[in-house]
Amino acid sequence: MPSRAIYQVIEERPFVCVPSHMTVQEVTRRMAALHESAALISEHGVLVGIFTERDATFRVLAAGLDPARTTVGEVLTHHPQSIRDDKPFGHALHMMYEGGFRHVPVVTRDNRPLGVVTARDALGIDAISLGEELVRREEITVIL
Repeated sequence: MPSRAIYQVIEERPFVCVPSHMTVQEVTRRMAALHESAALISEHGVLVGIFTERDATFRVLAAGLDPARTTVGEVLTHHPQSIRDDKPFGHALHMMYEGGFRHVPVVTRDNRPLGVVTARDALGIDAISLGEELVRREEITVIL
């Protein structure tokens, strides 16, 4: 359900976290190995950006860059919106909807990466619960 804490969504799930000097080819290979669609980029243990499969497609391949020579630091999204793991999952879904993105880095209070929540995490029971919650809110709005 959307009210569950994010730590419950990401618990014990591996994620890709790399330094900005790694090549796009190295990073995408790690993403593929873990079946992940995004990598968090950190420097000195602190989140500095995110690199997604869309970045690989549009910022690297479509731009004609060589993935073996381009560093992920050249094509990442700097300072992405992030969320702490004690926040409700529904808050992350709202952030994604409002911001038009599919991944939200999960960080500690001091901005250290803990994982990633994705739009895909909303599939299944969360999507059903969110839909039911939205219907209840609409019914309340009509009553008021």
